[in-house]
Amino acid sequence: MLTIDILNEFGADTKEGLARCLDDEEFYLDLIPEALERERYEELQELLEKKDIPAAFEAAHALKGILGNLALTPIYEPASEMTEILRAGKDMDYTEYITKVIAERDRLAEMIE
Repeated sequence: MLTIDILNEFGADTKEGLARCLDDEEFYLDLIPEALERERYEELQELLEKKDIPAAFEAAHALKGILGNLALTPIYEPASEMTEILRAGKDMDYTEYITKVIAERDRLAEMIE
């Protein structure tokens, strides 16, 4: 079961995340599983593999926004860094970034199962 304590253990800034959700703990906790939907991450990974930089930027930017609003810092930080490189349109191997983002997503998903 997902709790604030689990999110704190994960490294989320729950104080900030709760503040962004008007200190409504139930609402905040209800949003977390949506941020972890595997399809979002798989879509981004596929776009990166296809080297569709504009579409990958849009997907990464949307994901970064969700993660930032929920203050899921361990996922947000590598997603944010990747987003800024994509914003610049840099054609490179993003494997290191997407691997870290997915690994942190999976780590939190396992913690709340």
